[in-house]
Amino acid sequence: MNNFVYETPTKVYFGKGEEEKVGKLVAEFQPKKVLLHYGGQSAEKSGLLDKVRNCLKAEGILFVELGGVQPNPELPLVRKGIELCIREGVDFVLAVGGGSVIDSAKDIANGVANPDVDVWDFSLKKCTPSKTLHKGCILTLAAAGSEMSNSCVITNPETGVKQGYGCSQNRMDFAIENPELSYTVNAYQTACGAVDIAMHTIERFFSLGEDTYLTDAVAEAVIKSAMKAGKECLENPADYTARANMMWASSLAHNGLTQCGRDSVLTVHQLEHVVSGMYPRVAHGAGLAALWCSWARYVYKANIQRWLQYASRIWNVDIDFEHPDRTIEKAILMQEEYYKSIGMPTSLRELDVKKEDLEELAIRCSQGKRRVLPGFKPLAYEDMLAIYNMAF
Repeated sequence: MNNFVYETPTKVYFGKGEEEKVGKLVAEFQPKKVLLHYGGQSAEKSGLLDKVRNCLKAEGILFVELGGVQPNPELPLVRKGIELCIREGVDFVLAVGGGSVIDSAKDIANGVANPDVDVWDFSLKKCTPSKTLHKGCILTLAAAGSEMSNSCVITNPETGVKQGYGCSQNRMDFAIENPELSYTVNAYQTACGAVDIAMHTIERFFSLGEDTYLTDAVAEAVIKSAMKAGKECLENPADYTARANMMWASSLAHNGLTQCGRDSVLTVHQLEHVVSGMYPRVAHGAGLAALWCSWARYVYKANIQRWLQYASRIWNVDIDFEHPDRTIEKAILMQEEYYKSIGMPTSLRELDVKKEDLEELAIRCSQGKRRVLPGFKPLAYEDMLAIYNMAF
């Protein structure tokens, strides 16, 4: 087991009605003024934003608002938020929404606290935020895990670059998770969420590391629970048990727990980020589903034993020790069929990605043929291009 640091400072308030505590929770930080940050119209139409406003007012908390966060949150809105916060004297950011809203809120908080640094430099990893504003969130979509993660992913629409960065400053002070708030999430986004949640841990399961049987057991439970709950949510969108398990899996899958003792590199996420960076309409979870099976078939021979464990414990496939490839291929096929069963794509073609763009995707993912993604099978430019072609 590799050395590791495990940090989960985010305090979670989980369950029915927990969003009604938001005013008192924010008040604990004694803010001068709060930025209420959100996405489109769903939180407004559901009445959630009015509830939040009333909770803040009841505690005498001043606030300003910034909505309009889109899937794959964009840099211009982050910059607008930073300017608004500095002008209004905001010292606390409250995100109401899913991972896109939360990531946008993180970047705004970091930008305001470090006004002498161009916030995009954090994404480019030119520097790390030295401080941040206090921040919290009310989660309405189980998917990205941003409510407990140390990561933040932002898209620069001018360059088409979608880039993430991780640091302790990205941790939320608190996260409110009421599964009922996700009842109205449509089927497509629910399915995308199920893919993304499981993938956060699947990729960690295949990261470099050995002798992590306790972490493996936790990871396997999270993966299976996320996929099970996702399907149950599609069958009955108002199934509280399913929504609750999916929401909690979202937090556990990306808060560092399922990587303890292993080197975490989310390779398929890196491959996907350039796809949704070039094609902003591509939902992140859908892009992951379109790529994963091709990636799996390309890399599995680099660690047959690890893949046999995955096949056996996740998909209950009996191991054929004489023909291990057959066992692994069966498991990959079963995951592929799972994606199809929940309405997810299994090829880039289904996402209207153009074949002539595959080389550009590989160039961007390899950062001009300079970056190699580590793993049991490291991926250079040629490997990335091969995977994109397989996935087309």
